[in-house]
Amino acid sequence: MAAGKWLPSAQLTSSGRPVLLPGEVECSTLSSVDLECEENSNFPNFKSGVLILTTHRILWIDETNNKGAASIPLGAVTHIFSLKKSIKAMFGKPKVRFQVSAAADGRVDEKGSTSIVITLVLRGKSDPDVFYSRFWEVWRSRSWEVLNIAGDSDSRLERSGGSMEGSSVVRMPVVGISGILRKEQELWESTDKSLQDAFQDLNALMSKAKEMVMLAEKMRLKLLSGSTSQANAANDDDTGSKQEMQDWLLSVGIVSPVTKESAGALYHQQLSRQLADFVKLPLEKAGGMIALIDVYCLFNRARGTELISPEDLIQACALWEKFDVPVMLRKFESGVMVIQNKSHSDEEVFARIKSLALRPNALWTGINPSDAATTLGIAPALAKEHLLTAESQGLLCRDISPEGFRFFINVFKDIEPNNIYLVKEHGIYGTWVSATTAPG
Repeated sequence: MAAGKWLPSAQLTSSGRPVLLPGEVECSTLSSVDLECEENSNFPNFKSGVLILTTHRILWIDETNNKGAASIPLGAVTHIFSLKKSIKAMFGKPKVRFQVSAAADGRVDEKGSTSIVITLVLRGKSDPDVFYSRFWEVWRSRSWEVLNIAGDSDSRLERSGGSMEGSSVVRMPVVGISGILRKEQELWESTDKSLQDAFQDLNALMSKAKEMVMLAEKMRLKLLSGSTSQANAANDDDTGSKQEMQDWLLSVGIVSPVTKESAGALYHQQLSRQLADFVKLPLEKAGGMIALIDVYCLFNRARGTELISPEDLIQACALWEKFDVPVMLRKFESGVMVIQNKSHSDEEVFARIKSLALRPNALWTGINPSDAATTLGIAPALAKEHLLTAESQGLLCRDISPEGFRFFINVFKDIEPNNIYLVKEHGIYGTWVSATTAPG
């Protein structure tokens, strides 16, 4: 990306969502934003992109090319200029100007010796005052420094021992009014120390919990990037450990869920991209296809309190047709809706179903959705949909009994209408006759 010469690059997922840094949370998302720098004539054109403000960076993503992104660390921002309230500014495009430190060659750098002014031109339908307030609030909070401060505090606590063991305390006898007052003072001091210790433990617990969530997110992204390349090289023990890790990661919440407050008008677009990244692991576990209702439960569980409605989920899935993502929404003839990988081929599924239906025992008794679910590695409800689809393609025939649905291989295609009693010794019909005819 040409912008890498002037602005630090940012990594994106396969769906075009930014890969967040440890502890980083999205705060605001705007569409159709330009980045300009009048002081640098060589500064590239950043035109009409998606701008995402996080607690650590300003990210700019080109909507026409989601292969990379530019970023501006908030640690490099040295000043945010006030919004202009002039007649000209009222009729022009809103602009947010801020100063950043830069190296001698003009590249944005937190430890740069010079400074440049960057302008955000808001061409979309967004409220500049709201964005400016949020930008100022996030920059002033300096959240990117919190982890370092917490780590230093923990180190100082460890060096001090964090305990009062070994110390001698001389207790004076309680005598008269002064003794009673001293006793009350000791009680208050003891209570205050207990509260301080309790809050120290709570802060340590919160810090460790935050570290665990960040570690889980890092491991999840590593699994996503290495799931295909390492599949052939892994042995049975590694595969089992990886499966356990995937099961555990599915229960870990999303670090920065897309919300209407942070994404604004781009809510469904960003939600769609985040959902496409999220469903990769569940799809691998479910054999390439998973029911939409199951995705709804898993996704909402991962989002914690930021729940989405079924309508938001369907709308987000429908937007996948416009994005270059490896997943898709599918609706069976029965009305059941599923999410599946685009590489999930019906021809491959039908071939496996045909192989299952041609087994000697299956030729005699047929197969049910549970049998197909075991073979395909998916849920019985989805396996039944595949069997019904195979029936509509003429591959299977259905038998309905008090025990439920059973499917048999379709031999009617091999029967000649003019000679229905001719027993063939080859093809599917011959295989079925030899398997269903009693010996002797």
